Amino acid sequence: MHADLLFTGGPVLTPEGRTATAVAVTGDRITAVGHDEVLDLAGPRTRVVDLAGRLLLPGFQDAHVHPIPAGLELSQCDLTGARTAGETVAAVRAYADAHPGREWILGGGWSMEAFEGGTPTKELLDAVVPDRPVYLPNRDHHGAWVNSRALELAGITKDTPDPADGRIERDATGEPGGTLQEGAMQLVGRLTPPATAADRLAALLHAQRHLHALGITAWQDALVGDFLGMDDPSGAYLAAVRDGSLTARVVGALWWDRERGAEQIPELVEKRAELSRGRFRATSVKLMLDGVAENGTAALLDPYLDRCGCATANRGKSFIDAGQLPKYVTELDALGFQCHFHALGDRAVRDALDAIGAARAANRPNDTRPHLAHLQVVHPDDVPRFAELGATANIQPLWAAHEPQMDELTIPFLGSQRAAWQYPFGALLRSGATLAAGSDWPVSSPDPLQGIHVAVNRVEPGADGARVFLPAERITLTEALTAYTAGSAYVNHLDDTGRIQVGALADLVVLDRDPFDGPPEAIAETRVALTYVGGEGVYAAHEA
Repeated sequence: MHADLLFTGGPVLTPEGRTATAVAVTGDRITAVGHDEVLDLAGPRTRVVDLAGRLLLPGFQDAHVHPIPAGLELSQCDLTGARTAGETVAAVRAYADAHPGREWILGGGWSMEAFEGGTPTKELLDAVVPDRPVYLPNRDHHGAWVNSRALELAGITKDTPDPADGRIERDATGEPGGTLQEGAMQLVGRLTPPATAADRLAALLHAQRHLHALGITAWQDALVGDFLGMDDPSGAYLAAVRDGSLTARVVGALWWDRERGAEQIPELVEKRAELSRGRFRATSVKLMLDGVAENGTAALLDPYLDRCGCATANRGKSFIDAGQLPKYVTELDALGFQCHFHALGDRAVRDALDAIGAARAANRPNDTRPHLAHLQVVHPDDVPRFAELGATANIQPLWAAHEPQMDELTIPFLGSQRAAWQYPFGALLRSGATLAAGSDWPVSSPDPLQGIHVAVNRVEPGADGARVFLPAERITLTEALTAYTAGSAYVNHLDDTGRIQVGALADLVVLDRDPFDGPPEAIAETRVALTYVGGEGVYAAHEA
């Protein structure tokens, strides 16, 4: 039988390394991997791709991403390119002036390091948008910047107490300052006009095109449900399944409502059955255990430091009762759900591992594949527990570098010892843990090659000569590529993807070069040339 698609003339990354130079695809599956002998499968209708020395590898998979919020932000007031307070305010002004009919100014993506202390004020927004409410989450979506009109509409005053799961930043007089942290975001976010179903579908398809252009063929949507004003993406996925426009393979992580307990589990079972259709499967549950280190809400075992280096009373926030978490995880695990933990601080990481340990002890061996995302601070005692418990480490490599948010808003408040426990990719691998990888887009770029660059170099792309961030935690190019392919495929239960081998689905990527041939410092210069899902082309660079 002749192949439908044939790749030849370049290195092929197989599980054994770059050990092949040709791959044949018939239908949606890989049917041959080898060398010149594979060329015998070419027929009159075979599409032949000349790799011309470029690397062919499995499609990338993002194990933690938010495509629909990202797609919506791209169509709103997108602040991701602004680097200073002045640039950010100017971008808000330009967007507001260009959209005089918008009832609210929405969007986001601003950087905390652009503002003193990471907390922009309402006065900055009032100066450019005095008459309409403004609600702009920052790039990590754990804080929002609002103006006086938005605070007024929400009824937030000096006397408004902080919610249990958040904080209203205040000025020296106690008045709301303009930044809302964590659960306090919802005080304004609940008032914002929701996107329409058409808006959400358009955002999904926009995001999908962007992700395919980066070589991403599958992902895990890390928040399927309603949270802090973010729209539930499930309807958009089902619409895309129905009309055939969902070309990626997607796992949805159903949101665990942290205001409730085990009584929501039957609802999650119903949602899993209702939402799992075609290429979309809602088989994971997202449990957000803590916040982020930059605003002091990541859950730590020991207190944060203040600017003087002295211990404070703040150990961050645990959004789910650590005493109840093992019970919840054990029940979810018994029902076949994968538990997907947001865990940044060392206390949150330990709580998640303890809960997985309880589930392992209580339930018979299963294949739920729990994973912990972010893993900013991991106590050394907990590193070997990932392999022991079969918990996958879901890393976001772009964050593991010296940059202003790390150097100015994180390291001083962690102290030198804990700062050295950050993003321990190398230690996790050496202990036998499985690594998966993702981006948390729109928090940071979804480009896997940028993340791989940082995982290998522990330096931001383009920062030649910069100080290496914890060099012992660097991993190899092969290890980083594996995390973004086979590792994330494992987390997504897509066992017939993530590897180039006979019988696997033909989810494939052709790069514009072979990054193994260049120095590690040049990895980020690599681009995607072609992306295939099930043997069908979904992106070609010359068509972009």
